[in-house]
Amino acid sequence: MEILLLIFLPLAGALIAFLFGKSRQVKSFAFVWSLLSLAFTGYVLAKFNPSIIQPQFLVDYSWLPAFGIHFKAGLDGISMLVVLLTNLLTPLIVFSSFKTEYSKPSAFYGLILFMQSGLLVVFTALDAFLFYIGWEAALIPIYFICALWGGENRIRVNLKFFIYTMFGSLIMLIGIIYMHLQTADGSYDYQSFYQVALDGNTQSWVFWAFFLAFAIKMPIFPFHTWQPDTYTEAPTAGSMLLAAIMLKMGIYGAIRWLIPVAPLGFLEWGHLALILSIIGIVYASVIAFRQKDMKRLIAYSSIAHVGLIAAGIFAWNVQSVQGAMIQMLNHGINVFGLFFVADIIIRRLGTRNISDMGGIAKVAPVLSVCFMIILLGTIALPLTNGFIGEFLLLLGIYKYSLWASVIAGLTIIFGAVYMLRMYQKTMLGEVNSLTSNFADVDTTEKLVLGAVVLLIVFIGVYPQPLLNLTEASVTSLVETVNQRIGSMQGGF
Repeated sequence: MEILLLIFLPLAGALIAFLFGKSRQVKSFAFVWSLLSLAFTGYVLAKFNPSIIQPQFLVDYSWLPAFGIHFKAGLDGISMLVVLLTNLLTPLIVFSSFKTEYSKPSAFYGLILFMQSGLLVVFTALDAFLFYIGWEAALIPIYFICALWGGENRIRVNLKFFIYTMFGSLIMLIGIIYMHLQTADGSYDYQSFYQVALDGNTQSWVFWAFFLAFAIKMPIFPFHTWQPDTYTEAPTAGSMLLAAIMLKMGIYGAIRWLIPVAPLGFLEWGHLALILSIIGIVYASVIAFRQKDMKRLIAYSSIAHVGLIAAGIFAWNVQSVQGAMIQMLNHGINVFGLFFVADIIIRRLGTRNISDMGGIAKVAPVLSVCFMIILLGTIALPLTNGFIGEFLLLLGIYKYSLWASVIAGLTIIFGAVYMLRMYQKTMLGEVNSLTSNFADVDTTEKLVLGAVVLLIVFIGVYPQPLLNLTEASVTSLVETVNQRIGSMQGGF
């Protein structure tokens, strides 16, 4: 029952929000309702036992029995972390949007809650068809959010985003249907998928069927070209949803479905996937150096940091996957904070051009301090949230390959350069005619920034609860997949 409430609470809120019409009170309703989902997540987390590797709060209803489709969902440590991320950031995203007046607010906030529900289906589904339904359900609202409230180039950019993601989704659907036909019980159950023994060549194409969908969503080089334009043209709340939560669908999918379903395909192609991830780190970082658009710089920064997370997944050992899990949460918090600071600056100055800024720290000291703490978390300074995740990622990648870890580690060095340069150009120096009257953060903005800063510092100082949450599930999954690879190699 807990899983059903977790999934359908946001959906119910979305339906209610759509009934508000033109009322501006819908934003307050959406915020309170998202807080209700967060509170219920806290209740579920309190009952959750991280030492149990089997899914908890399991529901399994025969949905379309003629096709072997079940509504099967549950939580283990891996899914619990991304559910926590989703329901933690959604109220912050809603609250952070209060300063912007959107036309048709009931549709805007209803779509955010609808997307939240779709994301929760993705992160809890234990049936591949249900997973696919959630995957598509999360895509539909963000498409309309970007198309209706985005920038002047939103139609062209959104079409590219839609084509990329739909192509990946359809290829994945083919892979899902194929795996369903190979199962002994004719089901879409994740355990049935895991137990299908296919030869290496067949697993290779299954690997690519899933990998393309997940690589586009993260995104991994060279499937990333939709991302910078979409993040830049999307309304800030849309950029936050895409970068902080939605791209985690691809990371989670790779851990839960891609590698366990096609272990021999992973053995054959995982090295290439890791190389592409590392190329993305360097490529995105170099392009970030040259960016003058603040939102676009953050977009390329996200590609670089997600490249490191993806490299950790494809290194596939306990440390790297554990680091990927922790860094999913930390990246979500940090990139949300970056986009929120960018939104504050852009709303006040009316420009995204970094060259037009400068001296903001002199007139907005609170904003400058919060911005610096968020940047330090992003570049993984010790005692900030980004440190433990990137340390585990680099440790795990080092166990896979020394040279891979050396190149992947450039994300920290490059990130420090372009992020601190952005801070210097926006916050330091002399004020100009545009920034001289810049107002410091108000109460609403202080609350949002305070929550982000608190999370960055608390997780950085005391990350152990998050490590405990995922450790047993990650260890079990990695060891199980490795054992299956060994047994399959012997069998074939």
